[in-house]
Amino acid sequence: MELLVIRHGIAEDRDAFAASGKDDALRPLTDEGRRKLRQVARGLTILVPALDVLASSPLVRARQTADLVAKAYSGLSVTDIISLEPDQPPDAFAEWARGQSRRGAVAAVGHEPLLGRIVSLLLAGRGQSFIELKKGGACLVGFPDRVEPGAGVLRWLLTPGQLRGLRS
Repeated sequence: MELLVIRHGIAEDRDAFAASGKDDALRPLTDEGRRKLRQVARGLTILVPALDVLASSPLVRARQTADLVAKAYSGLSVTDIISLEPDQPPDAFAEWARGQSRRGAVAAVGHEPLLGRIVSLLLAGRGQSFIELKKGGACLVGFPDRVEPGAGVLRWLLTPGQLRGLRS
């Protein structure tokens, strides 16, 4: 299995949004964030030509990001999973990923610092983050044998600028 891990795109300012009295879970991508994410998604299709599963945190900014990625992959459906919410432990997602191990390519859209902790757990077997994804950035983790903590191999880690540069 290959696991494509994607951080949500540029969202509305956290403090300004909080001042409006709205729940942070509702904070959307900015127009710029959506524009850049469309380009990132096109770059992702060059590196990972097909996806079998696309999972997302249910928070609005992550779901909007996942929807843009889905569109680049010809309308792949998006599944919201709780284990990608920001306050979840990384091993909850690892358990979900283990259940996807028979799939070829799985993508997950979420938030930092959780994504860094998930990737660190899958690569090194520890949930202490040593990787950080920029907004709109992504990495690919391969699992030659089993999907479990410490069994992953980092194939690549790219910034959103690098991904946008790949688009055709």
